[in-house]
Amino acid sequence: MKSAGTDSRILSLAAEVAKSPEQNVPVILLKLQEIINSTPLGSSELKKIKQDIYCYDLIQYCLLVLRQDCSRIQGGWTTISQLTQIISHCCVGLEPGEDAEEFYKEILPSAAENFLVLGKKLQACFINTAKGEEKDELLHFFQIVTDSFLWLLGGHVQLIQNVLQSDHFLHLLQTDNVQIGSAVMTLLQNILQINSGDLLRIEGNILHSILDEVISKFLLSPSPFIRSTAVKLLLLIARSHQDILVALRLSTRYKGFRNQLIAQGIRTEFSQEFEQLIGLLNPKIYQEVEEQKLHQAACLIQAYWKGFQTRKRLKKLPSAVIALQRSFRSKRTKALLKLNRQKEEKNLRLQLQLERQRAMRHSRELRLSMLEIVHPGQVEKYNQKLEEKSALIIQKHWRGYRQRKKFHQQRPCLTEHKAAVILQRASSQMSDEASRELHAQAQERLQHYFMSRALEEKAQQHREALMAQISTNIEQLMKAPSLKEAEGKEPELFLSRSRPVAAKAKQAHLITLKHTQAPWWKKLGEEPGNEIDVPKDELTIELETLFIGGTKSP
Repeated sequence: MKSAGTDSRILSLAAEVAKSPEQNVPVILLKLQEIINSTPLGSSELKKIKQDIYCYDLIQYCLLVLRQDCSRIQGGWTTISQLTQIISHCCVGLEPGEDAEEFYKEILPSAAENFLVLGKKLQACFINTAKGEEKDELLHFFQIVTDSFLWLLGGHVQLIQNVLQSDHFLHLLQTDNVQIGSAVMTLLQNILQINSGDLLRIEGNILHSILDEVISKFLLSPSPFIRSTAVKLLLLIARSHQDILVALRLSTRYKGFRNQLIAQGIRTEFSQEFEQLIGLLNPKIYQEVEEQKLHQAACLIQAYWKGFQTRKRLKKLPSAVIALQRSFRSKRTKALLKLNRQKEEKNLRLQLQLERQRAMRHSRELRLSMLEIVHPGQVEKYNQKLEEKSALIIQKHWRGYRQRKKFHQQRPCLTEHKAAVILQRASSQMSDEASRELHAQAQERLQHYFMSRALEEKAQQHREALMAQISTNIEQLMKAPSLKEAEGKEPELFLSRSRPVAAKAKQAHLITLKHTQAPWWKKLGEEPGNEIDVPKDELTIELETLFIGGTKSP
């Protein structure tokens, strides 16, 4: 929507752009810079001029020019860099009015994307150019584009999240060139100083990619300026976001960075930012160095042990392979036998089926031949005899099946009857006194068995309780600290509630004391393992030593 009272310079410029050929449009648009510079900053007149520029789509024309090939534009990179300044100055402080949704959702994101693409093109031209003067000019243009881009982001901070998530920005950050890398790192530092909160709103993999590039610049870049900027960036990010600080401290992804940080901290002099970064990420740097040495020693021991275990397994490998092959061949042979057996059973079933069909066919043929021989008047009589014969055969088979089933059902009863007969026959041969004596012996043995079983169960329960107590004591002793470090009631963990154990401990302690305090000439001729006799009276003395127990009342 075009507003009333439009500036005449804007009207004439818009008309000239509309009538001129495409190749002359970029140079004509440069006149906007003169109009903007001639108006005081912060004045209402400047706001009105920006609204007129936006209403006549001159900002869109500038964005279209940025997308064109630089070689086709009159003035080349000089014209393009000036257009980026015009776009950034026109967009910052602009009040679009009724077209606000289009301006904020389409034009501003498009402008930011065009700036990033333009930066990539300048980066590629700078890297591919061999001449020194051209490199200096391209670097100057790249600096103008980044400054204009930063001015645009400062006026519209909502674009920062889109910029940080852009692949073009990550591509600019991944450059190996020192000069371009310095400019991009400075740009990133200024962006985060404007609004670092958007850093946590981007996706996790993109965030880690940005952190990885900053860390690689710090560790690998030969430029002191880039390393210093990387340290400032990491310090800014770590101070602003607790989650990122925790990730840098504890995540395995940045373990190598922490180790390199420790190594560089020990070898080089600390700058103020570097000291602060070490203080945030590694509060106990020298303790971590010692822990790293211990870790390396443990890794070395593990490597030797694993090598020994591997060589040991390799020695046993031939026998294991032979056993595996033997097992495989055995299983394969069994599987083949099973398949052959199944095939034989299948063939046998087929043969039986064929034989049955053949016998049935032969039987029918015999019946037909008999019917042909028999007189027609005797056919009915023959069929009746055949049916009677068939019925007798069916009845015979049914009776046999029924009797066999009945016999199987009555077999337990018959077995019991037979056993009763055998017992009666045996008891009939014994006298009443012998039977009573035999019964008494059986009762006595049965009673003895139940009593002994109860005692065994009680003894087994007692043994299990003792084993549980021993396991508990062992576990407490294993978890207890050494006597040098024991404090409070921790020495009580070394007490035993068993009198025999306490007595044995006292005896061993007295033996050690006597052997230690004895003169040297008494130790001559002793051999390791010789026990010293200790009087029982001395065992009753309460010694304030390691193992005092057995004080439980009987």
